[in-house]
Amino acid sequence: QAQLVESGGGSVQAGGSLRLSCVASGRTFSRLTMGWFRQAPGKEREFVAAISRSGVNTNYGQSVKGRFTVSRDNAKNTVYLQMNTLNPEDTAVYYCAADEGYGSPWLARSYDYWGQGTQVTVST
Repeated sequence: QAQLVESGGGSVQAGGSLRLSCVASGRTFSRLTMGWFRQAPGKEREFVAAISRSGVNTNYGQSVKGRFTVSRDNAKNTVYLQMNTLNPEDTAVYYCAADEGYGSPWLARSYDYWGQGTQVTVST
């Protein structure tokens, strides 16, 4: 059983930046594909970004491409999401997720473990 703990959420003005972190425990981190998803009130959970076990391959949701960057430090069991040029549409609860298998990284159902989420609020 893996445990995932996100941090770094908060409130920021439009155009600002935040960096989310997710620390994993309970599993060998380098054997996990890691993903970030978000969910705004009244909306479905949306794929944000994913990173392969080695960190070589990344995927991004269309709405965040060019603004968000996912990275990982396997020595620290941590995955990051650097979010730049934030806008109010980015307001959501952001979830970290881990996949022990080899599912499609943009699908929520591919992931075996989820964090509790961290709130990101972007104001005008």
